[in-house]
Amino acid sequence: MALFSSDEIIQHTIQFVKNELKNAEGGHDWFHIERVYKNALLISENEKVDRTIVSLGALLHDIADSKFHKGDETVGPKKARQFLESQNISGKVVEHVIKIIENISFKGGNKPQNFTSKELEVVQDADRLDALGAIGIARTFNYGGFKNRKLYDPKIKPNLKMTPAEYKASDAPTINHFYEKLLLLKDRMNTETGRKIAEERHAFMEKFLQQFYAEWEGKK
Repeated sequence: MALFSSDEIIQHTIQFVKNELKNAEGGHDWFHIERVYKNALLISENEKVDRTIVSLGALLHDIADSKFHKGDETVGPKKARQFLESQNISGKVVEHVIKIIENISFKGGNKPQNFTSKELEVVQDADRLDALGAIGIARTFNYGGFKNRKLYDPKIKPNLKMTPAEYKASDAPTINHFYEKLLLLKDRMNTETGRKIAEERHAFMEKFLQQFYAEWEGKK
């Protein structure tokens, strides 16, 4: 079996992901993966990590998001494993990347992680950054529209105590998602670089919400 260099494996992975996600929902498509990949490389500059594992974890973290596979969280890891093994990558690297994929998700923020590593911390921060700021707002409303959810309903309050299953099944208005996830991420970043970027994007979302409510009430 041919042996590929790290650069070749990354390029093969990029092509694989582009092909797999060519018809994906706009907030979880190749461009989302590309942004997370770039974020991960940026954060890695200040962390002692294996950049190949970080790159593969970032590129494959949403290869089959459970939201689009009837909640099945095994599809993504299976697809990633099959691809990685086809690249003749060491078993140790494969297992590390799979653990990143299995543990990266927020899932309501009330489920303990069963695996930790510096590489997971970097990829997790990179993914969370793409849920914040202007891009985060755009992705949130894009997915809300995809699921035909209300923009906002003052009578439906955010639920911060959802189990992972309740979080996955929620059909609450899109604005609730800001309180149930997005505004919680700033204080859950793992790295100093991630925290600095998150603070600015968090502030932008707070300003957006102020404007949203003012317009909703007819005050602006």
